[in-house]
Amino acid sequence: MPEGPRRGSGRPKGARPGGGRPGGRPGGGAPREFGSSRGAAPADDGPDTERLVYGRHPVREAARGRRDVLAVHGTPRGLEDLAETVAELRTRGVSIRTVDHPSELDALVGTSDHQGVVADVGPFPYVGLDELLNRARAAGEAPLIFCLDQVTDPHNLGAIARVADAAGATGLLVPEHRSARVTAAAVKASAGALEHVLVARCTNLANEIERVKGPNLWAYAATERGKAEWTQVDLVDGALIVLGAEGPGIRPRVLSVCDVEVQIPMAGGVASLNVATVSAVLAFEAVRQRRAAAR
Repeated sequence: MPEGPRRGSGRPKGARPGGGRPGGRPGGGAPREFGSSRGAAPADDGPDTERLVYGRHPVREAARGRRDVLAVHGTPRGLEDLAETVAELRTRGVSIRTVDHPSELDALVGTSDHQGVVADVGPFPYVGLDELLNRARAAGEAPLIFCLDQVTDPHNLGAIARVADAAGATGLLVPEHRSARVTAAAVKASAGALEHVLVARCTNLANEIERVKGPNLWAYAATERGKAEWTQVDLVDGALIVLGAEGPGIRPRVLSVCDVEVQIPMAGGVASLNVATVSAVLAFEAVRQRRAAAR
């Protein structure tokens, strides 16, 4: 596999680009990412639910977020649990419909995990990668962006978004094809965080990473063969954290444009971590390093 122009064994903490970068990734195919599960297929999200959200937290956050809430359907108990949010939506002229039985909501969203409330919402406002970078720079922050390579499970997408929200990350970057979309299941898994986290989409993930990376924006691939441990890389400057698909891992082309492969050492008998868990480890290591640098 050809190496990218800026590959190496890892940028030591405190170092900046410009010096030598000895080492490189051993050949022999694409390493699996942490969190892989062999043979995993895209999760079945039931009915087309890109224009629905369900559950107490997701509906509440949708009312506070960027999308228009068009209608709310709920059981008497479900609407009562969200009384303040429902009252606010009524003042906006949003239709509130009481259903006779939870099974009506089951049929609407394809699951019974709705906690008695479902909302019709407008389309999700995807952005471009440049908007993520511009927002970080406008706020005087180093970008911290999770780049998801063929992560097809909406529950993983939602869990990573929840981590991004908690860590104050800039947002997520996902390919337009062969990637989980922001659906009701993803929003539910994020506890509503996807209503606030910026998600950028691109046609070609490898090209987009290669286009924007530079001296102050490095791409770190989470792999099991990484030579640099997660505490040994410098995440104070801008970071693109690349996380791979549930089965095959990060694709060779995407891996070839990353600067550093990072690993989280495993002491137990299980070979890998869930991809959302990896995102949390790396996100809060970045938070730790940045707070230390600020002091």
